[in-house]
Amino acid sequence: MTATKKTSAAAGRASGAYRTEHQRDIINRLRRIEGQVRALVDMVESGRPCEDVAQQMSAARKAMDKAFYRMMACSVMEAVTGTDSEADVERSTRILEKYA
Repeated sequence: MTATKKTSAAAGRASGAYRTEHQRDIINRLRRIEGQVRALVDMVESGRPCEDVAQQMSAARKAMDKAFYRMMACSVMEAVTGTDSEADVERSTRILEKYA
């Protein structure tokens, strides 16, 4: 195996570990957000004041934003370490432009 192939294989394994860690982090964040949304439903059903509900909605929205940016960080990291990095970075940029 050449040095380039060895480096590429090692980068692929590191990238896979990085992606797995990010996926776990994002899943944990989404599960917490899911709990926040369930709590919001309970708050509305129990007649809590609008300001209390608004505060919790704001927290859930910010948590979603953080999960989104964490997911996009993974996308960008994969793009810059990939074999077609320029096209992949451009794709990640388009996603950010469209959804951020």
